[in-house]
Amino acid sequence: MPPTDLPHPRFARLYLRAAPGAEERGARQHRQRLLAGAAGQVVELGAGQGLNFPHYPTTVTEVLAIEPEPTLRAEAERVASEVAVAVTLIAGVADALPAADDSADVVVTSLVLCSVPNQARALAEIRRVLRPGGELRFYEHVIASHQPLRALFKAADRSGLWPAVAGGCHLSRDTVGAIEQAGFTVTSLERFGFAPARFQPAVPHALGIARPA
Repeated sequence: MPPTDLPHPRFARLYLRAAPGAEERGARQHRQRLLAGAAGQVVELGAGQGLNFPHYPTTVTEVLAIEPEPTLRAEAERVASEVAVAVTLIAGVADALPAADDSADVVVTSLVLCSVPNQARALAEIRRVLRPGGELRFYEHVIASHQPLRALFKAADRSGLWPAVAGGCHLSRDTVGAIEQAGFTVTSLERFGFAPARFQPAVPHALGIARPA
């Protein structure tokens, strides 16, 4: 079994400092759209510091939130204690989700499929835990469709520098394509540019819902 605790304390501290600005610039509204209408049992992959937790509607019965980074998970525990929906935090990784087969009505990923070691394996695990008719709700930054940003993102990933400083994040993944290749049908999709920080160029993002085909 892979390790379930993956400490990246330097990245975690940077992310905790940067996240409030991104939320104010629009990420909060993206999360609200991501989770609107969700219901039943939810598995959230890569829950981070719990930024999604306040936005789960009361139609959600419970959230099993999986996060491998201990510093972020500790902050998520604090946030979970302050929200109306029941949230259980657990250490775990995308390659081996600590959830039973057909146990989730909804799986949520937000800004996490960019950093999992193996997207295909993570998406296979998501399919495994989803019940028939379940939903994958995703909010991810994705590869640019135009130049020169597309070439710049690919070069940043090839260099290894960006993934090294950004907790394994990759800028050039075609995440929507990977979701479809994993056997999902995308039923709702928004594409938009979003700059999480001032003076940062807008990065392509995708927000949508997919169901196992």
